[in-house]
Amino acid sequence: MATTRRDDLIRALPYARRYARALTGSQPRGDLLVAESLRELLSAPTDDRTARQGLYKWVTRRFEMGLVDPGAVEEGLTARQRQLLLLTSLEEVPIEEAAPIVGLEVTEAGAQLAHARERLRASAATDVLIIEDEPIIAMDIEELVLSCGHRVVGVASTEADAVKIAQKTRPGLILADINLGLGGDGTSAVSRILKHHYAPVIFVTAYPERLLTGETVEPAFVITKPFEPLTLAIATYQAVTGGLSLK
Repeated sequence: MATTRRDDLIRALPYARRYARALTGSQPRGDLLVAESLRELLSAPTDDRTARQGLYKWVTRRFEMGLVDPGAVEEGLTARQRQLLLLTSLEEVPIEEAAPIVGLEVTEAGAQLAHARERLRASAATDVLIIEDEPIIAMDIEELVLSCGHRVVGVASTEADAVKIAQKTRPGLILADINLGLGGDGTSAVSRILKHHYAPVIFVTAYPERLLTGETVEPAFVITKPFEPLTLAIATYQAVTGGLSLK
């Protein structure tokens, strides 16, 4: 394999890992899926896809191979509809590129995507703790969370406040910034909370590739700043429903 191709795959890995984790709802399952997909990609004939597109394709294919029924509806959506939502919103892949990744014509993929977005409005609501030190950003996130149909049980600007609010409210979902400035560290706050209360966590960062290095325990759900309301809606849906488990 040429050095350029190897370098492209290395750069694409964090994004493939984010996609796989969000799809499965688990860091271990997602990372295993990417490892298997990378082996398949390296042994397959090269095509005109970019390294990132190729990884998305093989992650999607390997994931569906592990399902009993890829067309089954789970928590309101099929596996393919979730894949399209994650690819187009979380990974910002155009529908024209996402369609062949999931094995559909563009017209059918568009119809499936429209149906999936509509189904998001009927997703189960939960109590959300927001950890964000920038007041304006925190207000924007709170508005987005409320527009998704969830309830905000608290907004924490420091690590200490986050732990205190979580102990009191026991949220169903935690939405956390990484850098809290002088108020501490978002990942540390989450680690302290999870010692006493389990809740799915979505981390928000402007640099997701820095968070998904494989060197430490990492989150299953990561979204990139700035993000659209739909991206948050999809991430919260996946986090609350636990993604889709490989059988």
